[in-house]
Amino acid sequence: MPTRILPAGADPDAVRSLVTLLSQLPDAEPQPPVTDSTQLVDTLARLTAESVDELPEVVVVHERIGPVPALELIREVALRFPAVGVILVTTDASPGLFAAAMDSGARGLVALPLSYEELASRVQAVAQWSTGVRRHLGHGGADVLGGAGGTVVTVSGAKGGVGTTLTAVQLALAAQASGRPTALVDLDLQTGDVASYLDVQFRRSVVDLAAITDISARVLADAVFRHDTGLALLLAPAEGERGEEVTDRTARQIVGALRSRYEVVVVDCGAQLGGAGAAAIETADTALLVTTPDVVAVRAAKRTVRMWDRLQIRKAEETTVVVNRHSRSTEIQPALVQRITGTALARTAVPANFRELQAVVDAGRLHELDGRSTVKQALWTLAGELGLAKAPEGGHRGGGRGAVGFRRRKE
Repeated sequence: MPTRILPAGADPDAVRSLVTLLSQLPDAEPQPPVTDSTQLVDTLARLTAESVDELPEVVVVHERIGPVPALELIREVALRFPAVGVILVTTDASPGLFAAAMDSGARGLVALPLSYEELASRVQAVAQWSTGVRRHLGHGGADVLGGAGGTVVTVSGAKGGVGTTLTAVQLALAAQASGRPTALVDLDLQTGDVASYLDVQFRRSVVDLAAITDISARVLADAVFRHDTGLALLLAPAEGERGEEVTDRTARQIVGALRSRYEVVVVDCGAQLGGAGAAAIETADTALLVTTPDVVAVRAAKRTVRMWDRLQIRKAEETTVVVNRHSRSTEIQPALVQRITGTALARTAVPANFRELQAVVDAGRLHELDGRSTVKQALWTLAGELGLAKAPEGGHRGGGRGAVGFRRRKE
């Protein structure tokens, strides 16, 4: 049976040279190369959704791939697709890098400039390892072959005060209430309010994971607070200045660890973009951007979408805008917001009715919001629209038109 090999790299000349050599290997079947980290993960997820048998045995990652650094990308692939063997191609073949690559989950390292003999040897060894793992797991191991499968949704605000945390909390509550183990992460690192909204006082926070290179189940359990509703909370630090300790690398590790242990992971990214929030948005299955139907907020939403695109974090069409405080009397309607931002649009708009919220917000008990609340019904309907929970019967459906947001990974 031929060995399927998926090359990944951003340098066209380097990838072309790699594909040429791979084509000369015996029983090798090189796949069309992918050019960045997002495309690689999306390709593997798509193949997994079709059938785990479609996954390549070997992925060859060039060191100059982006936007996610090669070692962090290898860690994510190893976590989500553990029976796919990864080889790193690099100019630095030092023992230090070799050890770092192995710690990240690589099965081999090949030095540049490429040597046919070295490449053939590593590909053969990794292919045999991958085949052996799949044979050992057998058909019953399909879930393992497909990688850890939690759904990650990020919630960001076009600007402060548009209802980002309200949206994130209610989406997480809806998913948990549907029987799906759910984690809610507060990555609004300087001004996060999840703890305040849910009446939580807890000494640990996301910062406690910043210095840990391998987040085990026990380490994660020590940092997570179990709320009365069943939600697993990973909170922002009480001292906002400590948020700088949470890097993009830390955020990717945290999201990856949570994805492997929870069916749903909701991340509140706030309205300010930092490295940690950018990493979460880039790796999310669904990225929501919350705005209100006023000129200032919609302009801010457009500005945010353009910035994400320039920084290669998220394309406009891969972002879903949620309109909060919607009213039929407002001049700016959801369809206009969609045209201005160029994004996908959530079909469910959240109505303007702060009077329903005021008591629970002031008490810090947002989880006790009355089920008859039109705001809660709309947000739980949105959770159903996103596939996080079953939409409540007779739930509120706002006036927004348009397709549900782009989903990066098929369930």
